[in-house]
Amino acid sequence: MLQSTNSVFTDMDKNKARIGLQIRDLRKAKGITLSAIAEKISRSVGYVSQVERGVSSLPISVLQAISEVLGVQITWFFHTENQQKIDEINYVVRHDSRRTLDFSDTGIREELLSPWLNGDLIMILTTFPPGVETGKEPRIRKGQEAGVLQSGELELTIGDKSFTLGKGDSFSIVGDEPHFMKNSSPDKDAVVLWVMGSPGY
Repeated sequence: MLQSTNSVFTDMDKNKARIGLQIRDLRKAKGITLSAIAEKISRSVGYVSQVERGVSSLPISVLQAISEVLGVQITWFFHTENQQKIDEINYVVRHDSRRTLDFSDTGIREELLSPWLNGDLIMILTTFPPGVETGKEPRIRKGQEAGVLQSGELELTIGDKSFTLGKGDSFSIVGDEPHFMKNSSPDKDAVVLWVMGSPGY
């Protein structure tokens, strides 16, 4: 009985450590400070730091609050053993175990293809539903990024230049260049495979 109890606690500790690492990676990738998260969830900086290190407990209500600050769904942090083998972590991302971001206000969906967010390169698969655009204001991301249109058609504006991209077309953007994207198709998704220099996300 004692051995079984110890095993349960070990699994719980591993789970806390895994979630804490995901929070830290995503926070750093988005350029959000510990103090900014602490302020928004009404907790101390020390507590948030302990959560990232897997030391402090993390109630679902707090994880939900942190998820909102980081701009992800709480399911981003969920994991089941049959989704990813232990020896594949940090090396392989299986198709059915990708972490995703859904932007409910636009319908844009982004899938993380890289095993982590804090490496030198990050791969993202972005799906733009028909008629969807990245926003009224041009976006600026840190670092260099490049992409290839896997399917559909996409209108890309970089600074004062505009391009219409078709399947197989690729492009590159310097991080400080404002850019804007729109899927002008009335019935087809536009899917872009991105490669970004960290911290690009």
